[in-house]
Amino acid sequence: MNANTHPDLTLSLRGEQSEVALVTLNRAAKRNALNDGLILAIRDLFQNLPKSVRAAVIDGSGEHFCAGLDLSELSERDAGEGVMHSRMWHTALDCVEKGTVPVIAALHGAVVGGGLELASACHIRVADETTFYALPEGTRGIFVGGGGAVRIPKLIGAARMTDMMLTGRVYNAADGERIGLAQYLVPTGSALDKAIELATRIATNAPMTNYALMHALPRIAEQPADHGLFTEALMASIAQSAPEAKARVRAFLEGKAEKVKKK
Repeated sequence: MNANTHPDLTLSLRGEQSEVALVTLNRAAKRNALNDGLILAIRDLFQNLPKSVRAAVIDGSGEHFCAGLDLSELSERDAGEGVMHSRMWHTALDCVEKGTVPVIAALHGAVVGGGLELASACHIRVADETTFYALPEGTRGIFVGGGGAVRIPKLIGAARMTDMMLTGRVYNAADGERIGLAQYLVPTGSALDKAIELATRIATNAPMTNYALMHALPRIAEQPADHGLFTEALMASIAQSAPEAKARVRAFLEGKAEKVKKK
């Protein structure tokens, strides 16, 4: 199933039950640079995913995932307008990070500026060997405004992000995976296949467990230990009480579920 949601954004559904959503940025001529219309389309799409969807993949058409903000459409704003514009981006990317299903980014080519902010809002990042990462805002006299100041240091630490912005440093695919910008590094041209493979696997998980990993785990990581342990206990109780979870545990106890094996 395919659905055109916006001229520069395409949704297609994969899997026997349309359980995987493939979301593709379609501005290849602009290296998939983000403008306000595309950001709002991302927001609207993730707020209105079909009910069959249980995992999603974000990909970029052409040679690049996303080269960041479309500076040709950058307009002058006063301070108040700038705050509201940044908050609009925050709302849109929150719909990716804090939506209803896990999201995997399939990275290749440029993952730069706002493109890295979009990738950091996803839950898993798969990069192929052509991928490179940069935050050029610091050398262009601007500052990240799409949530990067919060999300990216959680992946690589504030010191590395500071270095990237102060110096314009560019990380290649291997070094990006080493420092935590991606969890998977795959051969050139295979990031999308790997991302869809992961999304298909994730879609078979119990929905409440996926939801807990997306929403509870990040909050627990920021809580004091005692608060985090209490939140964990509540979430574990809620997750295991779901009918699907009970069925899965019962299948394991009856020897019907596959055991974990070394690969």
